[in-house]
Amino acid sequence: MRGYRGARRPALRAPPLLLLLLLSRAVALQPDELFPYGQSLGDQLLQEGDDESSAAVKLALPLRFYDAQFSDLYVGTNGIISTQDFPRETQYVDDDFPTDFPAIAPFLADIDTSHGRGRVLYREDTSPEVLSLAARYVRTGFPRSAAHFVPTHAFLATWERVGAYEEPKRGAPPSGELNTFQAVLASDESDTYALFLYPANGLQFFGTRPKESYNVQLELPARVGFSRGEVDDLKREGQYFSLTSTEQSVKNLYQHSNLGIPGVWAFHIGSASPLDNVKPATAGGDLSKAHPSVPLRHSSSHAVAPEGEDTEDNLDYYDENEEEVEYPPGETEEESNGHSPDDVSFHSRADLKPSGGGISLPGSDLPSPLPRPTSRDGLETESATLDPQTKEGRPQEEIDAPDLKGRGETSEQPGARVPAPPKTERDSPDPSWAALPPHPDGGALPAERDVPPVPSGGEVVLPNYPRRPDHAPPLGRGRQVVGVEDDIGSNTEVFTYNAANRETCEHNHERCSRHAFCTDYATGFCCHCQSRFYGNGKHCLPEGAPHRVNGKVSGHLLVGHTPVHFTDVDLHAYVVGNDGRAYTAISHIPQPAAQALLPLMPIGGLFGWLFALEKPGWENGFSLTGATFIHDMEVTFHPGGERVRITQTAEGLDPENYLSIKTNIQGQVPYIPANFTVHITPYKELYHYSGSAVTSTSSRAYSLTFGAINQTRSYSIHQNITYQTCRHAPRHWAIPTTQQLNVDRVFALYTDEEKVLRFAVTNQIGPVEGDSEPAPVNPCYDGSHTCATTAQCHPATGVDYTCECASGYQGDGRRCVDVNECATGFHRCGPNSVCVNLPGSYRCQCRSGYEFVDDRHTCVLIAPPPNPCEDGSHNCAPTSQARCIHHGGHSFSCACLPGYAGDGHQCSDVDECSENRCHPSATCSNTPGSFSCHCQPGYHGDGFQCTPDPALGLKPCEHQQREAQAQRTHPGARLHIPQCDEQGHFLPLQCHGSTGFCWCVDPNGQEVPGTRTPPGSLPPHCGPPEPTQRPRTVCERWRESLLEHYGGTPRDDQYVPQCDDLGHFTPLQCHGKSDFCWCVDQDGREVQGTRSQPGTTPACIPTVAPPTVRPTPRPDVTPPPVGTFLLYAQGQQIGHLPLNGTRLQKDMAKTLLSLHGSIVVGIDYDCRERMVYWTDVAGRTISRASLEPGAEPETIINSGLISPEGLAIDHFRGTMYWTDSGLDRIERARLDGSERRALFHTDLVNPRAIAVDPIRGNLYWTDWNREAPKIEMSSLDGENRRILVNKDIGLPNGLTFDPFSKLLCWADAGTKKLECTLPDGTGRHVIQNSLNYPFSIVSYADHFYHTDWRRDGVISVNRDSGQFTDEYLPEQRSHLYGITAVYPYCPTGRK
Repeated sequence: MRGYRGARRPALRAPPLLLLLLLSRAVALQPDELFPYGQSLGDQLLQEGDDESSAAVKLALPLRFYDAQFSDLYVGTNGIISTQDFPRETQYVDDDFPTDFPAIAPFLADIDTSHGRGRVLYREDTSPEVLSLAARYVRTGFPRSAAHFVPTHAFLATWERVGAYEEPKRGAPPSGELNTFQAVLASDESDTYALFLYPANGLQFFGTRPKESYNVQLELPARVGFSRGEVDDLKREGQYFSLTSTEQSVKNLYQHSNLGIPGVWAFHIGSASPLDNVKPATAGGDLSKAHPSVPLRHSSSHAVAPEGEDTEDNLDYYDENEEEVEYPPGETEEESNGHSPDDVSFHSRADLKPSGGGISLPGSDLPSPLPRPTSRDGLETESATLDPQTKEGRPQEEIDAPDLKGRGETSEQPGARVPAPPKTERDSPDPSWAALPPHPDGGALPAERDVPPVPSGGEVVLPNYPRRPDHAPPLGRGRQVVGVEDDIGSNTEVFTYNAANRETCEHNHERCSRHAFCTDYATGFCCHCQSRFYGNGKHCLPEGAPHRVNGKVSGHLLVGHTPVHFTDVDLHAYVVGNDGRAYTAISHIPQPAAQALLPLMPIGGLFGWLFALEKPGWENGFSLTGATFIHDMEVTFHPGGERVRITQTAEGLDPENYLSIKTNIQGQVPYIPANFTVHITPYKELYHYSGSAVTSTSSRAYSLTFGAINQTRSYSIHQNITYQTCRHAPRHWAIPTTQQLNVDRVFALYTDEEKVLRFAVTNQIGPVEGDSEPAPVNPCYDGSHTCATTAQCHPATGVDYTCECASGYQGDGRRCVDVNECATGFHRCGPNSVCVNLPGSYRCQCRSGYEFVDDRHTCVLIAPPPNPCEDGSHNCAPTSQARCIHHGGHSFSCACLPGYAGDGHQCSDVDECSENRCHPSATCSNTPGSFSCHCQPGYHGDGFQCTPDPALGLKPCEHQQREAQAQRTHPGARLHIPQCDEQGHFLPLQCHGSTGFCWCVDPNGQEVPGTRTPPGSLPPHCGPPEPTQRPRTVCERWRESLLEHYGGTPRDDQYVPQCDDLGHFTPLQCHGKSDFCWCVDQDGREVQGTRSQPGTTPACIPTVAPPTVRPTPRPDVTPPPVGTFLLYAQGQQIGHLPLNGTRLQKDMAKTLLSLHGSIVVGIDYDCRERMVYWTDVAGRTISRASLEPGAEPETIINSGLISPEGLAIDHFRGTMYWTDSGLDRIERARLDGSERRALFHTDLVNPRAIAVDPIRGNLYWTDWNREAPKIEMSSLDGENRRILVNKDIGLPNGLTFDPFSKLLCWADAGTKKLECTLPDGTGRHVIQNSLNYPFSIVSYADHFYHTDWRRDGVISVNRDSGQFTDEYLPEQRSHLYGITAVYPYCPTGRK
């Protein structure tokens, strides 16, 4: 652990973390830029373990959380802080928000710090350094509400290199994936703000497996957010705020931000004023969107646009001075030859909200208040940034911002970790970091910068930058960007770099464009475009060639007073590079937004500035920014004052060199009637260049016309473009700090027929011009030349010029055609690669099984991952006894081959002959791993079935008897000699003459299972079963005694007691066959006064009540009532949940079957035999039980299973199907376990759910392979296997087939969706898109019922509306697995 030397040093003038980070969104938070922590700074260390919590930390100042105040805080191992001690982790760590107790969760997951795997540190802090940095973060995220926030106390908790809980595995080391993150709570007397910090590479795992998952491979994403807890004695759920729901949203924690610094998140979590819920900062991105962290790419299979498709002849646009001119045709995504990104829509989450009110960040952008002026990072600006101690603005050192890597640290105090403050010419006496100076007009500088740090090691002085007063950065009104002090390098002791650790071209040249060269400088390397190409070196495009732009546009607009929302509509732009024309088309923006956006020419004007025609000595935007930058605009309309914020983010070049860009539009725009057209006259804009930022402030007029109506309106526009520069190369200053963009032939159009919004501009970049008469301009500079669109215009003397085809094209310059580098051999693609020709260029593509090396031209064979099963590093038994099963990486398992028994590491031969595998009339021969059967003499067959040879005329028993007697002559033989009756048939009772064992046989001589008795015991009763005997009663003994006395047959005048079936005296007794009768009591004594005369019968009343004790079922089996109900698996029991229609009768739920020691996963029901079947991953068995009273569980398959999960019953054919994720198999068998065989054992990674359609004879199953999840189908015999669904699915856990609607439906824990399709894969549609973490699903009537691992319950969803209708949460909280529906009849479905 590196120490902190400057803890007591006077603070510096510039904050060494925040200002530098605000310079660029692309710079992620580094581990050494967390808040300072360590035991030497007063941190307490949490005890290591799996579920530890700290003692109460008494706060010096009570902390506000939501609407309450708390004086104590607790820190837990599992990435959570609370105001009260934690319950056991099983009660909250796997559950979703809200929690039952107050929770502040920067990364709530099952974390384990045992055995030195990381540490958790925490403290309360009041140092100026910590409070100052916290204040700046908060003000940045909340510039309005927290402009004067001055924290007095901070609480810091740091989880450093902590690991996820893992089940111990023999010989397997713990995972090397470790996480580092930090939570800071900054507060004053009235407000509390939370900061969550996730440094680069700080999150290496994104979720944890529940402890109760056993062999079921599931991983729950970490939860990040806040929960108020139960708010009153009614146990009502309180407010909560959830930031993550999927694995992708957890990954985005360190890639995105809500205040502009990747990895830093800010929230307002408590206030003395009313606070409806946690308020996130709104200056950065939306975490819930799964934005890619790399530039947008396109599939290499997309077709290249035909030559000439987008030439000038195909383009149409309108100019006020021309009757008809050209402009590109509108293209939808399907019409653009595959060069548009995939259309991905994000929708707001429609979920049941708890009574307390909750917030979960949706998949689409939330509507935001009217945007304020912003900086390059999208941060809202304020009037000034004040020091938290002095409330005083201070001047800012203005320098080019270096990279954060290599930040220096000292090592004086072990265990402490802080950002190392840089050296300056003089130390500031102020104990706090300086703030930005206020702008002369009262505005604030929109971005802050830091001086570079001092790394350890050798020192190399930065080059001195020459001072050019004529290029000093101008001050834009209210929109000034931090510039570069020209003479900042004059002091050679200020900035130093470690030359020994600098990055060089030798190891980093692949980071340059393939059309660039790499150059080493004193402090690092830079990329520069080659001749005839232009750009920033990392992205280079051919000069003179046309360019394409593809992207998506999203927006939340208020058009007048009408809200309009749209998500990911297509944007395409085409730019003619040699004359500066830029055409932009945006499709499918809904009305009235499309009409209202017509005046916003800057949407397409960005591409005009990027690729503007350059005057000599001047450069367009792409020459500086390359293909990664952020363009922020704020437009204010007059006279209404409506404001709209537009952010355009460039994400690189795709493989076809098309620029990828995302556009977001938010705010309010004036309403424009549908029939009005918009006209904008040519205009000029001044762009100010300073370091890695470009700003522009201007006003623009436009007219609205319709017939005789002509209205003039205007708007002001503030633009801010930020990008990354290479700081290592000497500043060439060839680009003046101010350039002028001349824009003419301005065009905007929207038609309802095409539903395409179009912009067209012609742009030229050059010096600031006065109002004097312009001199003659060379046609190359005003675009009036006649060069081809794929040619470069070279000016000569006066108005003369020449044309030269752009790189990748050939011709005379007036006409240029593409050079096919692949056909002519002018390419650099190496062996094992394919050359793909592109307009003006080409690309290399590796063949299957190969991958690129660093030069992106040479392809080498992909080295297969280590396979212990192939390289012999496994410890399984010999290959003749066991097989090694590879699970990826170094993971494997061992399984004994058929004919052997053991754990796979040790296998012993199974003596099949001792198991009587052969026919009784066959001889068995055991061999290693196998056996053989041969029919004995006098019989014929295969050894498993032997029949007597009819030629001998002997019965089977006689054949076997003769053969046994013949073999008895062999020494040591102890064979059984069958006993036959006189007709030659087997006697039902057989006894071994040598051993004394006896057993029953059937007519074929086969032993009846369960009848064998040991020597000395009573032989079994063979033949028809005898009735169960019970003790004789008094009535029966008296009757037998009298009958014996009478000689067996009484006379008609002799009395014999009459007994009923249970042996009791019948109430009416008569003397012989006479009519003299009387009544008796239960003991047979005559009841006085009841004896009758002949002809009359006394009315006797029964004196013995009918029996009340009846056979009872097994104590742990409770038979269900008649009707439709659900059965669900919950670990060691199967639960019963009745249905009333489709409503859950939660008050009647009960346990159907207790199975101690089992983990029941898959479950299904056989409606014909009224039997429930289930899989057990703990016992590795498949069992069943009847729903009749008194039934007991029966195991039907107990071998050859590792992790049986999904189970499906075909009641028509009496078969069952199951998945085994341990063996990666799908198998089938009869319902009694016989005729078992594997259907599929290849192309399976994680098979889970399985469903059967018995009517049509189809089988369906899911495979949640994280690399390629899919749903497959086949016939019930395993024929015609094919993939049904493999697009837009994540973790398809649950699967069900509804025989009534003919729909196959699945619940996906990755996409959070419930979807359905027809059996052939058509008609796919979403039922519900906001599930939590479903595991299993079943359909009944118009409802779906699924088990959920977040709620630990059964959830019902209406099939028609998609709404959640009910949920059942068992009292005993644990994970629920499979679920099935039990009908009172067998559903027939329909073909």
